[in-house]
Amino acid sequence: MDQLIRDTYVEINLDNIAYNMKSIKNMVGDGVAIAAVLKADAYGHGALEVAKVVMENGADYIAVATLSEALEIRRRFKDYKILIMGHTPNRLLEHVVANNITQTIFSLEQARLLSQIGLKYGKTPVVHIKYDTGFNRLGFKDKEESIEEIARIAQIKNIYIEGIFSHLALTGDKENEIQYNTLISAIERLRKRGIRFKYMHIEDSIAAVDYPQYRLNMIRPGAIIYGIKGFHYGKLDLKQALTFKSRISHIKKISKGEGVSYDYLWKAERNSIIGTLPVGYADGYPRSLSNKGFVTIHGKKAPIVGLICMDQLMVDLTDIPEAEVGDEVIVYSNGENNTMDLNTMAKLAGTNKNEIISRISRRIPKVYIRNGEVVKIINYIK
Repeated sequence: MDQLIRDTYVEINLDNIAYNMKSIKNMVGDGVAIAAVLKADAYGHGALEVAKVVMENGADYIAVATLSEALEIRRRFKDYKILIMGHTPNRLLEHVVANNITQTIFSLEQARLLSQIGLKYGKTPVVHIKYDTGFNRLGFKDKEESIEEIARIAQIKNIYIEGIFSHLALTGDKENEIQYNTLISAIERLRKRGIRFKYMHIEDSIAAVDYPQYRLNMIRPGAIIYGIKGFHYGKLDLKQALTFKSRISHIKKISKGEGVSYDYLWKAERNSIIGTLPVGYADGYPRSLSNKGFVTIHGKKAPIVGLICMDQLMVDLTDIPEAEVGDEVIVYSNGENNTMDLNTMAKLAGTNKNEIISRISRRIPKVYIRNGEVVKIINYIK
């Protein structure tokens, strides 16, 4: 741990990620492929280190949101199959083809352009068609003109339509069924035109667990890879992989009536001991947890007091008098031993668990654990 250049860091258990991947694979069986979602730096866990673990434990594909995310993984792993689920502008499609990346498309224009670029490189670009079944974000709108356009894409010689997919809004059972049937209808209409897909997918983490009937032959798990549970009906054994840690940087005594941090939104109701931690909202810790959140020191809860600053926050140590500068702090974890769990944290912050972890800043070092030992430390210095 001497390699760490900050006292604030995240600890990531790679064995837990491997365990979760095996649980997912056991859940879906061999007939369903897994596109492991590693967007947003693998939900704050570090895409490059996570990529190898998921591919070794059941993933068939790596799915990301952007070209930059795909290129980062491609530079380390030359042979992994990578799908960009989001839009890539025309001017950047050459990078997709040159690096053997699968691209999501939803226009004939991009299909033709990819084909032309493929001819230049002597390659056949691989694409997945995004079909909008009601999420109204990206994709071909569900209408006959879209079916006609997809059919024209299929006639382009130098392009391979490997898959078709959509995304559930997860509004409710009825709406999910409507969306699923909309995609199935589109697939059937395309099949009548002789168009077949290797992969068909509509489910993310929550849907994959709660709605096994909609899995088709590929799922796109994200949060559950990292041990984060958002599902409601189904069951899946998972282990949270990430713990956010820091250390006390300063301790001072203040008198009753003194304020802490900007605007003195917290004032001591008694003579108090205040600890300062080198964690702030620039590290991804929600500012909205000011005067609401807590951290754990010596197994005891220490309330956050005053407005959270960009780089620091303050906690009340009055009931933890044994605390000293340099003591370990659990900023958040899995809820065990009086730690803040992600579900509680997200509710207090008025957001969801995925946003909490995807906020983790790259200035926070990552410590990777395997078999109870530190196997790698990454300090992001460029």
